[in-house]
Amino acid sequence: MSGSSINLLAVLAATIARMVLGGIWYSPPVFGRTWMALAGRSPEDVRAQMPKALAVDLITSLVMAFVLAQAVRYAGAGDIVQGAAVGFYAWLGFIATTTAGVAVYERRPLRLLQITNGWQVISLVVMGAILAAWP
Repeated sequence: MSGSSINLLAVLAATIARMVLGGIWYSPPVFGRTWMALAGRSPEDVRAQMPKALAVDLITSLVMAFVLAQAVRYAGAGDIVQGAAVGFYAWLGFIATTTAGVAVYERRPLRLLQITNGWQVISLVVMGAILAAWP
């Protein structure tokens, strides 16, 4: 790996992008209602857990963005397309495989897996693109 440091502003931008995408993805008009029904959650339950969930999401998104920045740098991705590819392969190799196994073991509905993985792949592709384009 190169001795250059990680651009923390790019990490922050990727983190914010992930959180914004999650807010849109899980909003009621997009997949929020369907996700709640499949996950067995009520709007009241979701609202009650929102502060804690957002705090955890912020921390885990920061960690994800920082680690993805390392992967983008290690892969030598220098443009949006290459960064997006690193994000996609990170999703495919780590998120998709893990969540598919968990969904089978926990007998979760396929549609719930699709909703969750849709957000994960889009957010990782966007984060990778941001991190590669903003060295």
